[in-house]
Amino acid sequence: ITVKSSNQDSVTAAGEEGNDPPKEEPWKTTLKTTMVDVEAGEFRGHKVSLWDLLHSHYIPEENRKELLELYEAGELTLEQVKTVVSTIVTRAAAAERAEPAAPVNEPRAEPAATEAEPTPLHGD
Repeated sequence: ITVKSSNQDSVTAAGEEGNDPPKEEPWKTTLKTTMVDVEAGEFRGHKVSLWDLLHSHYIPEENRKELLELYEAGELTLEQVKTVVSTIVTRAAAAERAEPAAPVNEPRAEPAATEAEPTPLHGD
């Protein structure tokens, strides 16, 4: 095997050797195998991996990158990542539930406010 082909192998090996996980970083494996019970949103009632939670729509990309970098660098423990991710997902799911309800209750207040504004203009 030449040096060139071994470089190419590193690209194709990931797809071909699915049972051989030497390519995956240990910290990634830990995130993928650590299951969390988050009672929020679509995850309610299921155990889900920290990795899946991190890559869910509840976690903004900037937060995900920062958490992964800090965890990989050893600045955050697994427990800290678990706590932060669970908190973000729980809050985001709660906000998602609360948002659609707000506009349904609000429309009556808004037209009253906009109707009140033109009145002084007609008075002038």
